Amino acid sequence: MTTSNNNTQACAAGREYVRTSLAASISLGMEPGMFARGKGCTCLNILLDYDAGCLANCAYCGLAANRSGSARPSFIRVRWPVYPLKDIIEKLKEARHPFKRVCVSMVTHPLAAGDCCNVIELFASNTDLPVSALITPTVIDGESDMRRIRSAGADKVGIAVDAATEELFSSLRGGGVGGPHSWDQYGQAVDTAVSVFGAYKAGVHLIVGLGETEKEMVHVINHFHKKGAPAHLFSFYPEQGSLMEKHPRPSVGRYRRMQLARYLINESVCDGSGFAFSESGELVDFGLDARPYIDKGVPFMTSGCTGKDGLSACNRPYSNERPSETIRNYHFAPDESDKELIASQLFSGYKAKAI
Repeated sequence: MTTSNNNTQACAAGREYVRTSLAASISLGMEPGMFARGKGCTCLNILLDYDAGCLANCAYCGLAANRSGSARPSFIRVRWPVYPLKDIIEKLKEARHPFKRVCVSMVTHPLAAGDCCNVIELFASNTDLPVSALITPTVIDGESDMRRIRSAGADKVGIAVDAATEELFSSLRGGGVGGPHSWDQYGQAVDTAVSVFGAYKAGVHLIVGLGETEKEMVHVINHFHKKGAPAHLFSFYPEQGSLMEKHPRPSVGRYRRMQLARYLINESVCDGSGFAFSESGELVDFGLDARPYIDKGVPFMTSGCTGKDGLSACNRPYSNERPSETIRNYHFAPDESDKELIASQLFSGYKAKAI
């Protein structure tokens, strides 16, 4: 680890405490627990924390301001414990750890942009890990703050667009739920991020299963890819106490198709123009032999910002499902039995081209 003269005891103004994912907490030795199949967490996810919480009302999020008061806050399915930021940094200095990257995530709060920069700077100057920022366009000052984030030490950024269409975005994140977010503002932020950080150093998060068709999801993945922003997928999981806690999850087959479509587009194998869709918008044919890509395994692994080795560091163990359930985003390389299972799942649920 590298060190600096910065006093890590004096943490970023106003951010003495932060949240980190349960998987990262276990990997730091700050929470008890084990990982199924022995495959752990390789990205240290940091979430800014405020007494007022997140001020947005996103219908699917366990951190939303409109969440039922009886539910315990969660974010991408799991609990995020709160720790002193200085303790996390000291843990990184003290011992071996599995992390290949740090990701500092904003919530919707007026102090988030400045606090994010301060926290990024602390990790960049006190560890040898690359640092990403997951930004909230609603609370940043466009290009000015984007450049501040880069200057603080972030080499990549992510933007959680989440919804695949403007209509869904508005109904689930904007005016439909009394939320502050704007589809146009998020789209502009992606353009600005690509301009500031460079092509394919800014990514977008998309959630499969919010109400979009598969054709609409393919369209938006290709749309952002053309802008220089690869997509990273989540499978919708109903957060307790959220407005969508009763909303059904997408089928495994549907998620597998979107994972493969994302991979083919992001890797520039194709642009989706050869895909065939049913009248209801289901992807029924990739227009190519899917088996070689299944055998790679990579399309079905968690995608995200890379580590120094060039491989995805953001593996988010079990953020889409419980460990006892079918794995949706593999946080490790699928083995041969996993690949056979994936092949059987890809077009499960209806008749489609055989693979």
